[in-house]
Amino acid sequence: MQGGSTNRSRQRRPQDREALASRSATKTRERTRFIADAMLGSLARKLRAFGFDATYYKNGDDVGLLRLSLRDDRIVLTADRSLAARASARGIRTIVLAGDSDGERLGSLANGARAAGVSLIRGDPLCSLCGGELRAIKKNELSGEVPPSVRRRHRLFFQCESCGQIYWRGSHWKRLMSLARRLDQKEHAIDLGRR
Repeated sequence: MQGGSTNRSRQRRPQDREALASRSATKTRERTRFIADAMLGSLARKLRAFGFDATYYKNGDDVGLLRLSLRDDRIVLTADRSLAARASARGIRTIVLAGDSDGERLGSLANGARAAGVSLIRGDPLCSLCGGELRAIKKNELSGEVPPSVRRRHRLFFQCESCGQIYWRGSHWKRLMSLARRLDQKEHAIDLGRR
């Protein structure tokens, strides 16, 4: 129905008001900000897709990474214990990650966040390449940027407002969201353990 509403539709049940208040509070809370060292590029891209503000520091030395972390108030993600020790000595929040796969590193991130007292706050998915905001676009706005077979199979597309990269919810998206759910479950289990 378009246009007007009735009294009945304007009234919200208590649980609806709580859900809206919770969503509103989440939107006003700033997403957790990370800076990943040169060995964690794949993880940084995944964290962006999950909705975290994750900078990938691939060029430059450790001093530059630490300076950027301080300037932008970012948590350092690294598997390098000597970098972590230098960061900690300067009072920079750091999470040392263990594991060889991104899945293992995500579990390590959830555990490290708990140990450091860091809340993992996600927002809407960001561009995995540059961290820009994504906006929904219509098929007719794609102008040949997507293979025809993908255009036929999918209805919903997104474009990065910064770099122009096009995304759709294909099999890669589904695998990423499965990883994100595992991170959420791990974080939820950790939250329950704190009480």
